[in-house]
Amino acid sequence: MSDLAHYRNIGIFAHVDAGKTTTTERILKLTGKIHKSGEVHDGESTTDFMEQEAERGITIQSAATTCFWKDHRMNIIDTPGHVDFTVEVYRSLKVLDGGVGVFCGSGGVEPQSETNWRYANESEVARIIFVNKLDRMGADFYRVTKQVKDVLAANPLIMTLPIGIEENFVGVVDVLEKKAYIWDDTGLPENYEITDVPADMVDDVEAYHEQLIETALEQDDDLLMAYMEGEMPTIAQIKHCIREGTRKIDFFPTYCGSAFKNKGVQNVLDAVVDYLPSPTEVDPQPLTDPDTGEATGEFAIVDVKEPLRALAFKIMDDRFGALTFVRIYSGVLNKGDTILNSATGKTERVGRMVEMHANDRTEISRAQAGDIIAIVGMKNVQTGHTLCDPKHECTLEPMIFPEPVISIAVSPKDKGSTEKMGIAIGKMVAEDPSFQVETDEDSGETILKGMGELHLDIKVDILKRTYGVELEVGQPQVAYRETITSEVEDSYTHKKQSGGSGQFGKIDYRIRPGEANSGFTFKSVVVGGNVPKEFFPAIEKGFKSMMEQGVLAGYPVLDVEVELYDGGFHAVDSSAVAFEIAAKGAFRQSIPKATPQLIEPIMKVDVFTPDDHVGDVIGDLNRRRGMIKDQEAGATGVRVKADVPLSEMFGYIGQLRTMTSGRGQFSMEFSHYSQCPQNVAEAVMEEARVRKAAK
Repeated sequence: MSDLAHYRNIGIFAHVDAGKTTTTERILKLTGKIHKSGEVHDGESTTDFMEQEAERGITIQSAATTCFWKDHRMNIIDTPGHVDFTVEVYRSLKVLDGGVGVFCGSGGVEPQSETNWRYANESEVARIIFVNKLDRMGADFYRVTKQVKDVLAANPLIMTLPIGIEENFVGVVDVLEKKAYIWDDTGLPENYEITDVPADMVDDVEAYHEQLIETALEQDDDLLMAYMEGEMPTIAQIKHCIREGTRKIDFFPTYCGSAFKNKGVQNVLDAVVDYLPSPTEVDPQPLTDPDTGEATGEFAIVDVKEPLRALAFKIMDDRFGALTFVRIYSGVLNKGDTILNSATGKTERVGRMVEMHANDRTEISRAQAGDIIAIVGMKNVQTGHTLCDPKHECTLEPMIFPEPVISIAVSPKDKGSTEKMGIAIGKMVAEDPSFQVETDEDSGETILKGMGELHLDIKVDILKRTYGVELEVGQPQVAYRETITSEVEDSYTHKKQSGGSGQFGKIDYRIRPGEANSGFTFKSVVVGGNVPKEFFPAIEKGFKSMMEQGVLAGYPVLDVEVELYDGGFHAVDSSAVAFEIAAKGAFRQSIPKATPQLIEPIMKVDVFTPDDHVGDVIGDLNRRRGMIKDQEAGATGVRVKADVPLSEMFGYIGQLRTMTSGRGQFSMEFSHYSQCPQNVAEAVMEEARVRKAAK
């Protein structure tokens, strides 16, 4: 039995290019997992093993790996930084107990790191901060820590200070123990010596040491009182307090270094062992009611004696078959066990279990609470499903995924590809819940939906390369919606008499605009039994089924409220079907009268630009019908926040790079739907008419 106190499940997350994958590489090298570090910029890193990743130098999938440091077992997940793959980050955070946030020493807190940080706050994950790339031009540790305070509203607890800046960066000072770690020029992580603090840094170290102790001791009143009275706490006591505060997210121990040059990574590993929580120290996962999603008041206690509870958080398909990544929260899983998938209600036998190291695997026969493993060949399991003991059914907290906002139509070039495409897409949807597929009923085209251009671009690329499906790809389409803007009171009667029993249903109703983001609401105020209660569900179903297709351009309808206030029925001829047909007829009759409008997705856009290009960027966003919300000047440039319609954002990254000589960056996420201007709405409706006429 391995001791759970020696487990650390951690994730490494940050903005694109802050050095997450390089940091992971160095950790693996230090812990003896790999003997030669691969470089991202050479396309050789261990965890970026997809072709698409090596080419673009970005991480797309979160890779899992296991290593050991000072008798502690670390399960590490390297997550993507790019905005279109935030779902990967979100998923990973769900199953982690702690994380390392990596920030670039020169870029600082970038747009995407903010989103990831917000996700981690929501998931209440304890983190340490690693300010990387301090050997770069323009790197400034103190500026980045100030940004962490200002932009992320987090409290960095400074644990190491850099010795030397930019190309003269040689090592770090440990503020707690007041020792200097200095590396030589060989670039080998083990070649360092521990010396006294350089003379010119003694005062700074003293000041930070004092600050560190005061912040840490706030976790323990008795120690703080004794310290005020002049009694120094021991290093072990201080470490205990730092651990407590990190776990409660009161502060974040902050380290500095250069992963590429192998400086300062050991200190981060020590910090993971010293300060990040083990699986038993994290608040246990609540169990929920499978029907309502409400918490039941029970928890998955991390203990091997408890019944098995595990969460499938990622599915990956490779040459060996489907791999389901699972985090075990409680109990033990043995090879050959039968487990229940609470989402489908089906049981499955566990054939093979493996421990993952990026793309390699080691077979195992037993796993226990706190482990992150992969099970080979599971059927019907999707991301977010709970796997549990058949005798103790339970559901862990479900995962919520964002709605896709952009779609493209694809069609296979030849007959042979059609079947291949169907199988491949089925696998990809199981892997990535933010990627959806549907078939256009009229044209028979396959529509792929995703979170952004890059997201869909990569999906098409995977289809071509991994699965060998040749595709023709259409233009990106925006997910428009329709709504109504005025109230209509109306009546509709459905009657049909054709020998035998007829059909009769009469409804009097009001249709009005609903609350924003409410979708469809139905209520009834009928008194006196003019429409019997048993027909209400049929009427609601009739209206609801029509919401899928609006009257303007055939897009789904949002935010409509229907109130039934009166009607009539026939003792013989009325039936649920008759009232359902009446409701459908009523929808067709009344929606055109309620001043329908086209609404479009508005994105929350966050652009970073160097100072000298701010005017160009803002002017360009205005041309794209953007609403500028906020401007924030930083040390290296300005961040502009705006709300911009998605339809105007296609190809934006190219344009931004051209305007800012390649230095601009942006991130965007869906914000809300808003009314389309008349000229845009007309163009969209015209397009819909052309599409319809072509069929």
